[in-house]
Amino acid sequence: MRSTIARAAAWPVIAILLLAGCGGQEPSSQGGEQPSPQSGEGPKELWTFDEDVTGGPPQSSEVFGGTWEVSSEPDAPTAPNVLCQTGEAEFPALALGDAAYTDFVLSTSFKPISGEEDQAAGLIFRVQDEGNYYIMRANALEDNVAIYKYVNGRRSEIKSERVDVPSGEWQELRVEAIGDRIRGFLGDEPVVETTDDEYPAGRVGLWTKADSVTCFDRVLVEAA
Repeated sequence: MRSTIARAAAWPVIAILLLAGCGGQEPSSQGGEQPSPQSGEGPKELWTFDEDVTGGPPQSSEVFGGTWEVSSEPDAPTAPNVLCQTGEAEFPALALGDAAYTDFVLSTSFKPISGEEDQAAGLIFRVQDEGNYYIMRANALEDNVAIYKYVNGRRSEIKSERVDVPSGEWQELRVEAIGDRIRGFLGDEPVVETTDDEYPAGRVGLWTKADSVTCFDRVLVEAA
């Protein structure tokens, strides 16, 4: 009798363990993957553009300007697709997804391809709308990384630093925003840092300038 009771009591525990092991990654509605948060980590969103239809912007994005097209590229960091900005505008930009982030780390792989006026690649963050957000920008013509604030459609520089930004090569741009502190990285190297409290939270996205033709892949945002 005791052994029968013991076996019956064990079944709920086994069922709980089985259910706990059934989780997995699901495709993100933004055309990438939604990594499962680990213990102690905040939510994450990942866009690889590999599930998006080529020839137009990715699903669940909002275009603020420029010509954004998903395309298949042989050297894509996450094959087969990348997202390229190929048009010309003052500040081509788009927001990705609907989630608003307060403290986070945002990164992307980017490749500056061409541009006579600019060869810029940028991350926009704490996006309020198309005219209000922060920008972390790398420029292969100017060889610098800069932090800007975009307020009511007018851009102003907060801080910039000179650093080699190769043209025609895939590299990583990353921004960490914790409270009013903003830090920018090119690859693993910290290159620029400042503080600003204009926007406490908002969406994330991508940015270029003028005639820049720039491709992006693997956009990852992790709540801090």
